[in-house]
Amino acid sequence: MNEIHLLLLFHLLGASIWVGGHIVLSVIILPQVWKEKAIEKLFHFESRYEWIGMPALAVMLITGVRMAYLYNVKIATWFTFKTPIETVISLKLLCLFSLVLFALSAQFYVLPRLKTDRKKLPLMTFHIVAVTCISILMLILGSFVRYGGIAL
Repeated sequence: MNEIHLLLLFHLLGASIWVGGHIVLSVIILPQVWKEKAIEKLFHFESRYEWIGMPALAVMLITGVRMAYLYNVKIATWFTFKTPIETVISLKLLCLFSLVLFALSAQFYVLPRLKTDRKKLPLMTFHIVAVTCISILMLILGSFVRYGGIAL
C-alpha cells in the first residue's frame, strides 16, 4: 500500500464520520428538535458528536493537504484554477473556508443565544443544513480526483 492510498483511506474515514454525522443531524435530530421544540436535543447531539467529528475534520485537513502535495498541487498554486486537479483542491478549500465561517458563527453567535432564545432555531437550522450541503459537496468534489479533476 503506497502513501497516497493510506492517506486516502484516512481521508475517507474522516469524511464518513463528518458527513455521516451531519446527515444524521440534519435528517434525524433537527426534525425532532423542531417537532418537539426540544432544543436540548441539539445540544446533546453536539456534545456527543463533537469529540469524534472535530478530530475527523482535522484528519481530513491533514490528509487532504498532504495528498494535494503528492498530486503536485503546492500552496503557491492554490486558487489559480490552472489544472483540473488544482481546481478540485481549490474548490474543496473554498468549501472548507466556508465551513470554518459557519462554525465560528455557530460557536460564538448562534449557539450561545439559542440556549436562551428559541427564536434563533431557524438560524441554527440554516447553519446545520448549509454545513451538511457543503460537506456533501466536498465529498462529491473529492470523487472527481479519481478522474483527474475538474476542468472549468
